[in-house]
Amino acid sequence: MKAVWNHAVIAQSDDIVEYEGVSYFPVGSLVAAHVRPSAKNTVCPYKGMASYYDIVVDGQVNKDAVWTYTHPTARASAIRDRVAFWRGVTLVSD
Repeated sequence: MKAVWNHAVIAQSDDIVEYEGVSYFPVGSLVAAHVRPSAKNTVCPYKGMASYYDIVVDGQVNKDAVWTYTHPTARASAIRDRVAFWRGVTLVSD
């Protein structure tokens, strides 16, 4: 599966975990040239603290469009070291 934004592949992997209706890719599948850490953090009582990345493609920025739970709660351990996408990122089957 690929995560695509602005005609660029942001991540690609066959190792996808579906959790609460969201597809999570391994953090290592991110294309480093298209992401940068964001200062944003949020807290989910069920999953823990989420950190975010901005997507950058051809000078355009999709702010906080990638999130990850680096240290999820025990309940959400399946998404540790994985990333998910929103804000216009399209998931495409290979």
